[in-house]
Amino acid sequence: DSRTYKDLFDFFEKKYDCIALDLPGFGRSDPPKKPWNLDDYSAFVATFLKKINAKTVHGVIGHSNGGGLAIRALRLKKLSAKKLVLLSSAGVRNKRTFKRLLIKVVAKTGKVLTFWLPKSWRQALQRQLYGAVGSDILIIPELRETFKLTVRQDITEDAAKLRLPTLLIYGDEDKATPVSDGQLLASLIPKSRFEMLMGGHFIHHDQTDNVAKLIGGFLK
Repeated sequence: DSRTYKDLFDFFEKKYDCIALDLPGFGRSDPPKKPWNLDDYSAFVATFLKKINAKTVHGVIGHSNGGGLAIRALRLKKLSAKKLVLLSSAGVRNKRTFKRLLIKVVAKTGKVLTFWLPKSWRQALQRQLYGAVGSDILIIPELRETFKLTVRQDITEDAAKLRLPTLLIYGDEDKATPVSDGQLLASLIPKSRFEMLMGGHFIHHDQTDNVAKLIGGFLK
């Protein structure tokens, strides 16, 4: 949901034009008509920026799945920016053989295993199951297939091709995208700087002031 950035953007709106969008299927945007992967979302971002005539993007901020999307979009040249900020970025998949297997099991059996529970309980349990395998995406029927496509895409090779200054901020208690993921991405991106703060997956909520200060100094 684009509103996740509201408190953070309060720090920057006097100096920058801040734009937050609900990607298809998130927040108040309709889901895509067919399952999408990161390439499809990259094309959407490119079309969106063209539509609003945003010719120059100074900084891109991506949280979780949005971070993986930003890396992929930059690699595909669907997005161009002077600087990149990754908050608890997702997209590191290839070292999680067991988790990838678990994702497949959950994707195939999660619905079956919970068919006897009340609907609200089933949804809560499914969110916990998917959260346990490294995603904060709220699994709704319209996004289930999109989720499967997204979590199969590893962006580490894309990250290694980036040449723009990049700031990575991760929470030390993040269970969805652990610190080790951020450290790996930082080691792959040549012009990168890694910061770890006390907090969880939504580090920009847990440490809004500190995250804003780090980003503000980085964007200067």
